[in-house]
Amino acid sequence: MTVIIGALLFALYRQLIIEQQYQVTQYLESETQRYQQLALTVDRRSFAAQIRAADPQTALIAWRNSYDMVGALSFMPEGMPMLPQTRDFPILTGGPDKLHILTGGLVMTRYGPVLIATRTDNLATLIDKFISAAATAVMLTVVLTLALGYLFSKAILRRLVQYNRLSEQIERGHYDTRLPLSWRQDEFDMLALQFNNVLDILENNLMAVRGVTDNIAHDLRTPLSHIRIGLEELAAKSPDEISEGCAILTEELDHCLATFDAMLSLTRIEEGQQTLDLQELSLAQLCTDLLEMADAVAESNEQTLSLSLLADHKVHGDKYLLFQALYNLVDNAMKYSGQGARIDIIQSGAQIKICDNGPGIPDDSKERVFERLVRLDPSRHLQGTGLGLSMVKAILSRHNAQITLSDNHPGLVVTIQF
Repeated sequence: MTVIIGALLFALYRQLIIEQQYQVTQYLESETQRYQQLALTVDRRSFAAQIRAADPQTALIAWRNSYDMVGALSFMPEGMPMLPQTRDFPILTGGPDKLHILTGGLVMTRYGPVLIATRTDNLATLIDKFISAAATAVMLTVVLTLALGYLFSKAILRRLVQYNRLSEQIERGHYDTRLPLSWRQDEFDMLALQFNNVLDILENNLMAVRGVTDNIAHDLRTPLSHIRIGLEELAAKSPDEISEGCAILTEELDHCLATFDAMLSLTRIEEGQQTLDLQELSLAQLCTDLLEMADAVAESNEQTLSLSLLADHKVHGDKYLLFQALYNLVDNAMKYSGQGARIDIIQSGAQIKICDNGPGIPDDSKERVFERLVRLDPSRHLQGTGLGLSMVKAILSRHNAQITLSDNHPGLVVTIQF
């Protein structure tokens, strides 16, 4: 800001000097033409009278005739150049300002050389005042800029110190800490808002990790306890009972391993680490295969499983993964809708719906069921890993498909849109 103001003042100063020189030059040129024309039109006596009548406050005119000096001067300054060349020279007067500075030169007329000059010390005084005012303005600007810069830097430093203190609290594990937002809505507020959003995501992820850890501990505690008890009892069993006991313990271990295998598979699918075997698939054929696979299970549960094919649609995808996702949804419907329930598979173009008339899912849990190891059965009396719907959503996301849950009144409607 100081540099800009200084540059503007310097430009004004240069413009003032140029304007002064231009006005002096124009005035001297007009007076030169006037007195040259006057000498051609009047006699010597009238020429002298015109020079005596010139106002010394506006122009100084002097002419040496044959006898003496005529005009405002008593003598002609030496070394005066011919106009348009000019020279500054001082004169003494009887007024309060005894010394005047004039700029002028000689002009040749029919009656001889005439000195034409004009005062420039007033303009010089004006320039000096301008320089003094400009210097004062620059100094005030520097002082004001430094003061405002100091106050601004203190305000910024105060906010940075506050942010640093809050960041230290976050480092100590207080993840609910948030950076404050001001009314200014400036760049710091934008940064704080973005940082708070990151903290929200971090806190949600940490809560999800804690939830997953708790669910893993809850799901594996029972089978591991059974295995420990089974191993203690195995030593006391007869040789005929050892084989049966080992089979039971192996089944419990398989359940534990299935949970970890499912989590690893889910991670590979979500991170894109598992390569898809893409091929052109018919959704109608996929649903037909799904019916054939699940019909026997539904029949054993005394459930009704139906298929409606309205309009076929072709997609590019991994047949194994897509079939796994669809079967998982039908298996959940058969598992949770209860004995005697009805499950309908409806395929219409790029959309597949799986409907049941079971208890359904509460609205506040429709998004939560897609999280890892989340099971709405608090007693966990039904066997499962709690990763089925998470796997379904990951597989469908890899195939750019959307899954939504809605009420069937009663029951649940699962809609898949490719």
